[in-house]
Amino acid sequence: MEVQNYFPVWNKLNTAHREQILGSLVTRTVKKGTVLHNGGDDCMGLLLIKSGQLRAYILSDVGREITIYRLFDRDMCLFSASCMMRSIQFDITIEAEKDTDLWIIPVEVYQSIMAESAPVANYTNELMATRFSDVMWLIEQILWKSLDKRVAAFLLEESRVEDSDTLKITHEDIANHLGSHREVITRMLKYFQNEGMVKLSRGTVELADKNKLEELSDE
Repeated sequence: MEVQNYFPVWNKLNTAHREQILGSLVTRTVKKGTVLHNGGDDCMGLLLIKSGQLRAYILSDVGREITIYRLFDRDMCLFSASCMMRSIQFDITIEAEKDTDLWIIPVEVYQSIMAESAPVANYTNELMATRFSDVMWLIEQILWKSLDKRVAAFLLEESRVEDSDTLKITHEDIANHLGSHREVITRMLKYFQNEGMVKLSRGTVELADKNKLEELSDE
């Protein structure tokens, strides 16, 4: 099993802990659009991504979404084991953005190892701190950056993630990532197109002038 190449502190585990993980792992392949975790009452276990892409987002009472972070190859998701973190007071949904291969580590196994292994406990705390920083960065963006700058920054980030200037993404998808409305995003993208920054077609946004987008996002 390849998990030892993906678990960051594997070499710091003792033999018993390694055997616990290997004996309890669940291997799963999920299709794009699959919801893996939905709220605080859902506690499926920790997700370790072999390949693919996941999105963690929160959902408002009126149904608006906003992405709080994304997960890629070799990332671990703690919030899918939210019952481990009793102080978390908001519900997070985790969805596959692409077809994804992953392992699930059961909560009770991970908690048992974390209680006995300082490296695992330290790694978990570092991971929590990283996610907290992601959320704080998002709050800063919402509070201090106008939507046009956030849209420009998102398009540039998406281009880096996909390694392409042609993005297969809908206006509604962008709105969901940014916590906005589709109609607002459509107007913003049309403005970008008029300014020569993007070219729009059905289900596609092409970055036509990345320099202009970068200038806008950095203002």
